[in-house]
Amino acid sequence: MALSLHISPCPNDTFAFDALINGRIESGVGALDVEFHDIEVLNQGVLDGVPDISKISYSVYPKIADRYALLDSGSALGRGNGQLLVRRKGESSPLRRIASPGLNTTANALLMRYFPDTEEVVPMLFSEIAKAVERGDVDGGVLIHEGRFVYERLNLELVADLGKMWEAETGLPLPLGAIVIRRDIPMQVRRVFEQQLAASVRFALDNPSLSRAFVKEHAQEVEDEVIDKHIALFVNEFTVSLAEEGRRAVERLIGMDIR
Repeated sequence: MALSLHISPCPNDTFAFDALINGRIESGVGALDVEFHDIEVLNQGVLDGVPDISKISYSVYPKIADRYALLDSGSALGRGNGQLLVRRKGESSPLRRIASPGLNTTANALLMRYFPDTEEVVPMLFSEIAKAVERGDVDGGVLIHEGRFVYERLNLELVADLGKMWEAETGLPLPLGAIVIRRDIPMQVRRVFEQQLAASVRFALDNPSLSRAFVKEHAQEVEDEVIDKHIALFVNEFTVSLAEEGRRAVERLIGMDIR
């Protein structure tokens, strides 16, 4: 039976997984039943124990660590890649209602870390946040994924770069998303998939043009420049392997040992 794989439709995930999903390299574990979901849907999926393998927000991992193991490969983690808190340009009123891409997301965890006096957090699909802020439905919003590259087109301005605040506080790269696999899947299967995912990321980095059609098929923003910026920011050596610095960053964010 095929293992279920749930990832986001965002360029960093489709780029990293392209070789595995589209048969450019072997998965090592047989067929994969792939679904694409918004990050908060992915988080809820693992909370409910639905997928065999899934992308998650790092901040949700402590809630599922008893049932899912964290993979060393596949992470979105780095420097200069943090979530952006924005508001309508020229506004000066207090930020009381802030749109968040989900209560279980790392974006929301950082919002609460650095803006603990926020009166109301409004969960919202990440792709709708910028326009909701522009309309005045909320006082501000936390942008992730492609939204962080195009918000200025919507008459919005930056209030705070949450990633820079994290880096200033910790000196560590910011952990955003991870790949987890069910603990009841045999260890050998887990190890093989982890190795092949690392190989898929390396293949994508070495052959960036091969995945472009697949990436564009699922992306919110299909301009090559936006896609290139997105991939460059979120897919790097930490995506191949967390390594020591990456593990320290994750442990600092979630407050638990992942070794």
